[in-house]
Amino acid sequence: MIKLPCWNWLRHYNPQTMGNDMVAAMIVTVMLIPQSLAYALLAGLPPEMGLYASILPLIAYAIFGTSRTLSVGPVAVVSLMTATAVGKVAQQGTVDYATAAITLALLSGLILLLLGFIRFGFVTNFLSHPVVSGFITASGVLIALSQLSHILGIDASGETLPELTFSLATMIDATNPYTLSIGLCCLLVLHWSRCHLAGQLERLGMATLLAETFARCVPVAVIALSTLIAYVYELNAHGVALVGAIPQGMPAFTQPHIEWTVIRELILPALLVALIGFVESVSVGRTLGAKRRERIDANQELIGLGAANLASAFSGGFPVTGGFSRSVVNFDAGAKTQAASAFTAVGIALAALFLTPALYHLPKVTLAATIVIAVSTLIDWKMIKAAWDYDHADFMAIVITIVLTLTFGVEIGVMSGISASISLHLYRTMRPHFAIVGTVPGTEHYRNIDRHDVLTHNNILSIRIDESLYFANAAFLEEIVDTELAQREGIEHIILMCPAVNMIDLSAVEALQEVNSRLLEREIKLHLSEVKGPVMDALKRSEFLRQLGGNVYLSHHAAVLELTLES
Repeated sequence: MIKLPCWNWLRHYNPQTMGNDMVAAMIVTVMLIPQSLAYALLAGLPPEMGLYASILPLIAYAIFGTSRTLSVGPVAVVSLMTATAVGKVAQQGTVDYATAAITLALLSGLILLLLGFIRFGFVTNFLSHPVVSGFITASGVLIALSQLSHILGIDASGETLPELTFSLATMIDATNPYTLSIGLCCLLVLHWSRCHLAGQLERLGMATLLAETFARCVPVAVIALSTLIAYVYELNAHGVALVGAIPQGMPAFTQPHIEWTVIRELILPALLVALIGFVESVSVGRTLGAKRRERIDANQELIGLGAANLASAFSGGFPVTGGFSRSVVNFDAGAKTQAASAFTAVGIALAALFLTPALYHLPKVTLAATIVIAVSTLIDWKMIKAAWDYDHADFMAIVITIVLTLTFGVEIGVMSGISASISLHLYRTMRPHFAIVGTVPGTEHYRNIDRHDVLTHNNILSIRIDESLYFANAAFLEEIVDTELAQREGIEHIILMCPAVNMIDLSAVEALQEVNSRLLEREIKLHLSEVKGPVMDALKRSEFLRQLGGNVYLSHHAAVLELTLES
């Protein structure tokens, strides 16, 4: 059954909430217009497709999404992935290229819907946050470098750091001074307005919300001013690339053109685009939802994002997802429900109807500067240092993801990130933490003998296993027992303390059987304590309990007391 989360807020909608949503929508619309145009440029698509991807997808997500403040549309990383994927099946600037981008949105939407219907929301658990941060950081570097060609006014291209660097170095002598001047001015103004303008206005007495609104309107002012300058001084005659004619009007709602050869080429990239878009969107949605105690349903988010991408495909757009910067602006501007996104869609539609002729003389370098400033917030080098200080395994996973993304491109980067996350999990669980425990004097508590002053017994070895047991760490369990026994004499009983063992698979059961057999040969009894119900159920389905030389105890303290009395 398809859910309509929008009903949860529609039934309580009132004029006050509408006022808050409309104010937020006006602010986000002003921000989204230049972003939509810029991200279409990043994806190698006509600028109008950025506008098309910011109308119906917003309405579709408003109906099916669970976050009340997430703002959906084109984003930097997904736009870069779109350019990478589509560039392999069609030449940029051709009709086939745009058709392939629409097909990519269609496939991404279908994949997201399928994952939502089979309740595959847990897929986000396979990508650790540090690894995702590493991938996004590397993507931000690639995006910024890819826009340098527009800022320099040269014809350079590439999908990886070596390719981009070589291409830029080869063509740098052809730098257009007019284009470079406009680009540097735009970069300086946009950077200053992002970092300092709001604070300056507040110090002059302006209200915080109004000051932030003014700061967010600067990209629109930069676009208007650079367009006017390009028109007045005829900068196109000096080699400055312009956006050119943008079709005026609403997108045509048509069925995407499907070619099976293109689908075969795009199915894997579509899966990667869907996965990264979903992870990014859910992360933003949960972060904002936590501030208002709103619950985000990952499975329903798959359906909401799937519907948004299908809407984008049927209206001539390209893949979309929830954007961090837009969503934060939407949240801070006071949006209460997804009606704000619907109002934003109306604003973008009006822009497509009436404003596109005015963008003919917009320099592409202005959009490139907008992209560079936007993605600068994606680059998080601090995460690398934090990972190094906290856990070297996390650090290695981040570094591998960054290096492979920069060296081989975003698709390899995504797959390496997934592989690194899974490998990191396997690495941590294949050698689980264990502790030899003893009794805290005067209590029934048992703690690590290396960390606490505890009591132990010469004939009892108590080993606490702090991880579920499965095929990857089954052999390590045997190694633990053998190593600890080799360091001690006179052991008659070994008790495996299992409060942290939540699951045990057949490989681990076979390892326990092997440990039990070897101990029986040495006249040592193996016991278990504090075994959880599901684990006990699994053990009962095997031969292990019938072969066990010792007993299973409800509490570790009861086991130690009984075995001490027997001695």
